[in-house]
Amino acid sequence: MARAEVPLLAVLIDADNVLARNAEAILKEITAYGEPALRRVYGDWSSSQLNGWKEKARQLGLVTHQESANTKGKNASDIGLVIDAMDILHAGKFDGFVIVSSDSDFTRLASRIREDGLEVIGIGEAKTPESLRNVCNRFVFIENIVAEAEPDRATGAKPKAMRAPAEATDLIIRAMDKIDQEDDWYLLGLIGQRITADNPDFDTRTYGRRKLSDLVAELKRFETKRISNHIYVRRLD
Repeated sequence: MARAEVPLLAVLIDADNVLARNAEAILKEITAYGEPALRRVYGDWSSSQLNGWKEKARQLGLVTHQESANTKGKNASDIGLVIDAMDILHAGKFDGFVIVSSDSDFTRLASRIREDGLEVIGIGEAKTPESLRNVCNRFVFIENIVAEAEPDRATGAKPKAMRAPAEATDLIIRAMDKIDQEDDWYLLGLIGQRITADNPDFDTRTYGRRKLSDLVAELKRFETKRISNHIYVRRLD
């Protein structure tokens, strides 16, 4: 463990799979989980498709890694990223990894890192296959990150949520059912931990709310109360 109070994170970005214009918002999101001490971006930099990434990498201080595809249709960036990840893992200097990609090919890599007891945070688009989303400790949708960072320029309003708040009701109830207690009032923080453990891609921003307390307050199936600095929830049914 490198530094318990501020986890050191190795950030590995698949430039072939992520838009350069979202880079700042993604890096800002990562700082909520730890310090992105190592930041590498992988791609074939001779390709005109990565022109946007070249300037963005320079601005943000990302280390670019050239991965040239020797065979048409083969993604050399994936292979290079995986090899580097294993070298970093074996060096033992970091507390966790952030894999920025929507490519399910990184599923086994994420699983292997977790086998060594390190945390894996995935960041990708909502189209990312469940295989990668579920193997991460936490998975964050780029759509949520960008929506929070860039409100509508004309009105200042946030973009429409990907899901209606009511769709989170079953997740909350299932989390309550898995918490072993007799009291009807459940600690909100514990509910959040249980939901995320079962659903690594859970994010209140998907439902148009910044915090779990805001989301629960929106739902008519629950009531809340505050005791000191803690919020408690119970079912009304």
